[in-house]
Amino acid sequence: MWTLYSARTADVYFTDRGIEELEERRGTEQVAVSWLAERLRDFVDEHPEAESTVDSLAVWLARLDDDADDLGDDFSETGDTLRQ
Repeated sequence: MWTLYSARTADVYFTDRGIEELEERRGTEQVAVSWLAERLRDFVDEHPEAESTVDSLAVWLARLDDDADDLGDDFSETGDTLRQ
């Protein structure tokens, strides 16, 4: 289970509006990763143009605890790369 919470107090960037809304509306909820995966699939079904981005996000979340050296530069089958 994941608990969503906000530790940020800085100004919100324009691109963070959706993230901020998520924190405000559901920030105290706990969700299973399987639930999140199903919601991501639902989103891609409704917005197929976002498939590559959603896939990249899912891979990034899945590998958060991996050693950075194990990841290399390639982090998805779509050819997107992780830039640090």
